[in-house]
Amino acid sequence: MKIFITICILFSMINLKAQPPHVSSGTLKRYENFSSKFVSARNVEVWVPNDYSAKKKYAVLYMHDGQSLFDSNTTWNHQEWGVDETMGKLIKENKIKNCIVVAVWNIPAQRFADYFPQKIIDNIPEPTQTTILTKQINGIPDADNYLKFLVTELKPFIDSAYSTKQGVKNTFTMGSSMGGLISAYALCEYPNIFGGAACLSIHSPLAAPGLINDSTDANVASKFRDYLSVHLPKANTRKIYFDYGDHTLDSFYKPYQTAIDVIMKQIGWDDKHWQTKFFPGENHSETAWAKRLDIPVLFLLKK
Repeated sequence: MKIFITICILFSMINLKAQPPHVSSGTLKRYENFSSKFVSARNVEVWVPNDYSAKKKYAVLYMHDGQSLFDSNTTWNHQEWGVDETMGKLIKENKIKNCIVVAVWNIPAQRFADYFPQKIIDNIPEPTQTTILTKQINGIPDADNYLKFLVTELKPFIDSAYSTKQGVKNTFTMGSSMGGLISAYALCEYPNIFGGAACLSIHSPLAAPGLINDSTDANVASKFRDYLSVHLPKANTRKIYFDYGDHTLDSFYKPYQTAIDVIMKQIGWDDKHWQTKFFPGENHSETAWAKRLDIPVLFLLKK
């Protein structure tokens, strides 16, 4: 349970001016301290494939925790998602749509506040609500502003600076752990923007391990499921992907994900538009997510 908290502490050691990542496929451009009226300025990186051309149009995949996606030599734990390798390979093999990736860095001290699904907070009973607010998200829930930043500031910039396809069929979001939570939340809050979300090792308990007692599910996680049951887009009109392993932090996720799966079935999602995958032996790490990244990418972007 301490792993999750340790990860968050280590994230806080990352400097926004870290050296640029090296990519083995495509080209990466960094926008330093991209400004916003909604959230703190943060780095944004945009990956384009080798044959990128303004004469073509590209789908866009918005990814969270952007500093961990491309180069293990620049990450705090020397692990990476290998996004450039996976995307480059799948595009070269003509298995997915032409696509660019927008990697949005987190602000370590604000990561919980930015990624915690904000609209469930008022439904969390006391004293758990106060504990979450004061000890997990520093008293200032900010996920709604984070999504406003993505949708009303960053996306218009990307669409003006790059040759993109702008409709819901070509705009997607992806993240892991808390980044999986904000990806699902984005799909629910902005179904007219995002055509699908991939949530790897989604932190289904929502509360940080050890923060509250065994009432976590009733007091927090069930409120997220209640939210999904009401706010998910109409069944089978978008795409949503969940997965989890069974080692380290992922070992806690199965009962929570099973409960989400029950809801997905109840409201009518089919396996063409919704997938939940279990990866035995895999843990909660960038190395694990890199190994299976092709699966959610293909699910969202397959031609």
